Amino acid sequence: MDTKRSSSMLGPTLIMAVLALAVLVYAYFRGEGQYITGMKLSFKMIAEILPLLIFAFILAGMVQVMLPQAQINRLIGDASGIRGIVIGTIAGGITPGGPYVSLPLAAGLLKAGAGFGTMVAYVTAWSLWAIARVPMEVGIMGWKFTFVRFVCTFFFPPIAGLIAQTFFSGMK
Repeated sequence: MDTKRSSSMLGPTLIMAVLALAVLVYAYFRGEGQYITGMKLSFKMIAEILPLLIFAFILAGMVQVMLPQAQINRLIGDASGIRGIVIGTIAGGITPGGPYVSLPLAAGLLKAGAGFGTMVAYVTAWSLWAIARVPMEVGIMGWKFTFVRFVCTFFFPPIAGLIAQTFFSGMK
């Protein structure tokens, strides 16, 4: 286990725990039973999301050990240059699901040797392009809006990847 990575999660975990407990205590002392409703909703969300999280982390772990290191370095490693950023951009754009899928996958690839810029392009494309979201967006917002939004965001993922690769690649 990477102690640097696990210790970096301690701060955010403690902050979230303090916030959650503070809101729970506040709801309890309001005396309106909101804490019970809130806890029921919390457990419902846990039951819905936990299986997805488990499988996403299994996938992230398997990516780290199953993909040959030489292939990762060649295709999406720091030395892959613009090709890696393009691959990361396309992969991010077509990755389905929410952050429970994309972020563990990106973290696994980064630990397996993917380039920093490539993973920035991946996460940025996942956030901005989200091809899996397009049918719903077209249905709700219409083709014109979807087209304009996509055109306006098209170049951001590779640009973000290039900026990250150029200025921050040593931060892994």
